[in-house]
Amino acid sequence: MKEFKDLVRKNIWNLKPYSYARDEYKGVEASVFLDANENPYNGPHNRYPDPMQRDLKATLAPIKKVNIENIFLGNGSDEAIDLVYRAFCEPKEDNVVAIDPTYGMYLVCAEVNDVEYRKVLLDANYQFKADELLAATDEHTKLIFLCSPNNPTGNNLSRAEIEKVLNQFQGLVILDEAYNDFSDEPSFLSQLDKYPNLVVFQTFSKAWGCAAIRLGMAFASPEIIAILSKIKYPYNINQLTQKQAIEMLHKHYEVERWVKTLISERAYLIEAFSKLSCVKKIYPTDANFFLTKVTDARAIYTYLVQLGIIVRNRHTVTLCQDCLRITVGTRNENDKLIEALQQYK
Repeated sequence: MKEFKDLVRKNIWNLKPYSYARDEYKGVEASVFLDANENPYNGPHNRYPDPMQRDLKATLAPIKKVNIENIFLGNGSDEAIDLVYRAFCEPKEDNVVAIDPTYGMYLVCAEVNDVEYRKVLLDANYQFKADELLAATDEHTKLIFLCSPNNPTGNNLSRAEIEKVLNQFQGLVILDEAYNDFSDEPSFLSQLDKYPNLVVFQTFSKAWGCAAIRLGMAFASPEIIAILSKIKYPYNINQLTQKQAIEMLHKHYEVERWVKTLISERAYLIEAFSKLSCVKKIYPTDANFFLTKVTDARAIYTYLVQLGIIVRNRHTVTLCQDCLRITVGTRNENDKLIEALQQYK
């Protein structure tokens, strides 16, 4: 890995961060707050939330088995994706490399930040070779994006190839583990100390069933987390989201039961799909969804919409011609989908 200072944009390295209203009296118990121009009525929602989400991070850290200094919380994972561009990529000068197909927001954020985005095609099994990914880099490549399990393909990427990239790439490797809870493959969180260039994304939107509260997690070295915290918006995680997330973290054993149920339902759905005449292929999956090649993705998608059943048409995505992406639902939802496809002609 390059010297960390050489990876960070110069203006970001020199930036003096915004000073929060209550930074100046740390360690003092206070009961009268006349510093932040808040309305004194309508408590507790009249007060600004903790800008560093200390209670939430303290609750999260032992569950994820990381230190608080390794945690960044964002308004969805999309905020963390955008911030790594803003922190490390000089517009019109630097570039990033990513597998293709993968999660679309990596490309969107590249275009928003005016950063070149280089795609490296996956093979027929939706796997990548580290050597091909590294060959696409140059001295201006700051980030490599990997998503495992990948979206929309659903499969884990090769761990050995990921480790090869981590060992050989001089910039930061962003590993998006949004769907890792549904996989047998262990998270890379335990490898943060081994790989100082590793940034792991996770989310409350999937296994935790909290898509509505928009809370994403980034885990990395304290140096990387400090840079992301330096440039985030001051109060990026509202108090309602922090409170709900803490409540959910206290239910983490219930979340584990949800995951087991969804994995069981995934197997049930795949078995049923294997018997459908409109299904040509079902791709291996390690996520809470699976990709399936059908006889006519556009027609089947439209047919299901007319029945009030919404899946994702991935026909126009690279290497996904005539493919639908199916999210695992409840048994009732899954049965409605199966029944509808059994009647499709």
